[in-house]
Amino acid sequence: MEPLAERLRPHTLDDYVGQRHLVGEGAVLRKMIESKHISSFILWGPPGVGKTTLAQIVARTLDVPFYTLSAVTSGVKDVRDVIQRAQSNRFFNSASPILFIDEIHRFSKSQQDSLLGAVEKGIVTLIGATTENPSFEVIRPLLSRCQLYVLKSLDKEDLVELLERAITSDVELKEKNITILENGALLRYSGGDARKLLNILELVVESANDGNIEITDKMVEDCLQSNPLAYDKKGDMHYDIISAFIKSIRGSDPDAALYWLARMIEGGESPEFIARRLVISAAEDIGLANPNALLLANAAFDAVMKVGWPEGRIPLAEATVYLATSQKSNSAYLGINDAIQLVKQTGNLPVPLHIRNAPTSLMKDLGYHDGYKYPHDYPGHFTQQEYLPQELGNTRIWHPQHSTSEERLYNWMMTCWGDRFKD
Repeated sequence: MEPLAERLRPHTLDDYVGQRHLVGEGAVLRKMIESKHISSFILWGPPGVGKTTLAQIVARTLDVPFYTLSAVTSGVKDVRDVIQRAQSNRFFNSASPILFIDEIHRFSKSQQDSLLGAVEKGIVTLIGATTENPSFEVIRPLLSRCQLYVLKSLDKEDLVELLERAITSDVELKEKNITILENGALLRYSGGDARKLLNILELVVESANDGNIEITDKMVEDCLQSNPLAYDKKGDMHYDIISAFIKSIRGSDPDAALYWLARMIEGGESPEFIARRLVISAAEDIGLANPNALLLANAAFDAVMKVGWPEGRIPLAEATVYLATSQKSNSAYLGINDAIQLVKQTGNLPVPLHIRNAPTSLMKDLGYHDGYKYPHDYPGHFTQQEYLPQELGNTRIWHPQHSTSEERLYNWMMTCWGDRFKD
């Protein structure tokens, strides 16, 4: 018999669960489907949120031929064969056949190129499904010919509705006396993935004794043994969580930073990757407000490489809390970005003669190094002289920010350079 998730796959929009922003009453995709005039589009969202189901509903509603290709197993030849069949099945004034490509982000550039002509001429209506950001994975010419719709993980209300539907309407489950006393574990482990939710429910039911089945959180946890966290180290979830981690540090929230650190650890993220991002954050976000942050982040990196898991989580946590609770400054980060932009705008300006290197007598004769003032020969180990190219004059690049540590640096610069450092 088919798996529960397949048996419960809806056939109409009225039975479709979730994505109300797209297929709810009056929503853009619903209106397009009901009008039976659709253009090519790409569905972007996490696994188990109804991308394939939605494509099948479109084909069924329009009553047109429906072709499916998997980017994992199909090549350019397969694409061309399908396009040829679609062209031969096209009748005068009828809607274009639908070509559904699952995991379209896995298609190579040549495979995607082979679709362009058919999509542009209307030989097929393309529906692509992807779990990855299409702007990174789908070629621009193809993306420009398709609408993009973003699907979201199912929320609690959607998942509860799906559970109720499963135990009351499925041909197998409705014959059993199933009561869901607690749904917390079911919802938590599903992670907003409808397919995973139904697979877990089916597994729990199959493992239960015959007779009345009362599902509790403990029953689910005992059945699964571990928490199958959603964490794809090469997918969007990977980047979303590291982004949340860094933004929590930048926002001075140690609790949130530790939470996202734990998510990465439990998801099997590389400790080296986490440690490397801590070093970057220390330089970019804490910077001169607390120079010790970079030292501690670097020490945590070394410690993790030496001790490994599970003990490596401790220096990572120490560095995370220290960075999150430190004062913040991105003046060095902004400074180098502005300097690079200035270089791009002004090109290869000559180095002033007095600060050029003069290792040979010819260079000395040409005036290299002439007039250079050695700062250590002056009181306070400083004397004013020009270090920038003449064309740039006293251009300001580094702008200190207001933190205890950086104020000291600013005051010293004011002592040295005076009005040049007045912002």
